[in-house]
Amino acid sequence: MESLDDYLASGAVGDLVPWSVQMSAMEMFSCSCAEVEERILSLNLLPARYQRNRQTISTAGQLRLFRSRVAVIGCGGLGGYVVEQLARLGVGNLVAVDPDVFEEHNLNRQLFSSIAELGKSKVAAAVARIGSINPAVSVTAHRIAFTASNGAELLQGALVVVDALDNIPARLELSEICNRLGIPLVHGAIGGWYGHLATQFPGEELVKSIYRNWSAGKGVEQQLGNPSFTPAVVASMQVAEVCKLLIGEERHLRGRILSLDLHAMEFHETGV
Repeated sequence: MESLDDYLASGAVGDLVPWSVQMSAMEMFSCSCAEVEERILSLNLLPARYQRNRQTISTAGQLRLFRSRVAVIGCGGLGGYVVEQLARLGVGNLVAVDPDVFEEHNLNRQLFSSIAELGKSKVAAAVARIGSINPAVSVTAHRIAFTASNGAELLQGALVVVDALDNIPARLELSEICNRLGIPLVHGAIGGWYGHLATQFPGEELVKSIYRNWSAGKGVEQQLGNPSFTPAVVASMQVAEVCKLLIGEERHLRGRILSLDLHAMEFHETGV
């Protein structure tokens, strides 16, 4: 009987394996979509969905992405875009953490929100959305708030963590726990026309430095609001940082903050 590897190799067009061949392989060999995708990449072939990645990411890099686990804390404005882009990129294991349900004010900017999803869980919507986009990606959903007491468990096994939160106390707790676990943290924040991002490596206190002058009060998002484009831009840049970390690229926003002013279309980089 023909093996799975032989079947995938024979169905490849050049080095690309079409989705139709992947579906047939799942049925013929009783494999999951994730198992088939890993075999394709292990054979130095490429699922056809990633053909526009390969000028940027090698097949070996694509396999590293597939075998990686990334935790996204917050699935709202930033987090929704981050989760979807990571899944489209091919990161194989995602953890989505958010306690909230969709409300009407989310509809202007949160990717997974819709009229039909009002009142429904944000992380449940993330699971359904990613399942329809890339069923090879596993999404572990936690409909709970990230806290100091549950953080270590939620981040277990993650190679990179993405800060897509909307409140500073939780960001500081996340930063501290990432340091304790030795996990890089890609931080992002938005408000109105503005945003910033930075990458904190284990042992650094970058996020704490960013908010060293913070005092309790209304958050910047509530003060400035958020149009649709700001989270999309900052989230995309966070995903680029995650990608570089996972595939071993050397250039990161380490020890630096990139600030965005989308009204003036100005970008500024500063040290901490």
